[in-house]
Amino acid sequence: MFGKLFGRDAERPVADLHALPVPRRPKNGVYALRALGDARVLALVEAADAREWEAVKEALVPFDLGRDHSVLGELADLDGVQHWIGRAVQEDKENRATALLISGARHISWGWEARTSDRAVNVTQEQWRVFHERLEIAEEQLIEAAELRPDWVTPWRRLLTSGRGMSLGPAVNETRRDAALRRDPLDLEIHIEWVSQLQPRWSGEPGQALAFAREAFAGAPDGHRLGCVIAMAHIEEWVESDDRDCLQHPRIRTELREAAERSILHHSYERRLGWQGDYNIFAMALSLAGSSKASNVFRELDGVFTEWPWTFMADPQKAYARFRKAF
Repeated sequence: MFGKLFGRDAERPVADLHALPVPRRPKNGVYALRALGDARVLALVEAADAREWEAVKEALVPFDLGRDHSVLGELADLDGVQHWIGRAVQEDKENRATALLISGARHISWGWEARTSDRAVNVTQEQWRVFHERLEIAEEQLIEAAELRPDWVTPWRRLLTSGRGMSLGPAVNETRRDAALRRDPLDLEIHIEWVSQLQPRWSGEPGQALAFAREAFAGAPDGHRLGCVIAMAHIEEWVESDDRDCLQHPRIRTELREAAERSILHHSYERRLGWQGDYNIFAMALSLAGSSKASNVFRELDGVFTEWPWTFMADPQKAYARFRKAF
């Protein structure tokens, strides 16, 4: 009734039905996004943390794990999953593909935890051994998951990551990229994985990643989140460069602003589960470019911080807070 009296719908938007309450904020107003900000995802994470496979399956019902990279990522990054998911792989024949997908994704994250994010020359032989051991398990499991569910795209994204880590070479990784894009030609996470693959530190050539990103986004409809691939390509260029101000060029600022306006800031953009991650990508890229458009993005985020892609900085959350304050 009161909604009608004041000219608005009395019902809450569907997107907010499962939203987690905003936590108590620190003085700088910044807080990390928890479980994609969704109560259903939180229930899934808590079930996995409790090692309750039946509860995990029940919590997965609202999601399509074969296409939702963000939800899979919540499980892949959860410490301890590797200790019990193998039993589900062996015993639950009906849901074997799902268990394989979760286990494979977790083994990749677990492998990188062993390797660390240090430069390759600083990684010990023992770290390399454990890293490859875990990635080999991930490869086997993800390939089987992809065979069992040929419609899924998420196994292929993770196989691109493991293929890069194991240095399987361009022929293998290009085949995996093509397999993924046949299933979803506009999948953002696949494109971001390939942008990483094309970096000089992974044997790519300067300029390749940005050219790939531009071509991909040119074919996307207005309002599509694929615009984030432009922002991510520029962030990767900043990571590769010795010049911390390399993005502060009028041409780059213009490209990033136009990409933001045609993607996340476009009226057709859909704030799907985990949309804050898209905004954080643009927040970082626009900030590094010194674009005033960053203020629009930070305003929409209202203090919500996601680790990616700020992990490229020494203290991710402090970097986010610093840029947010500057704009």
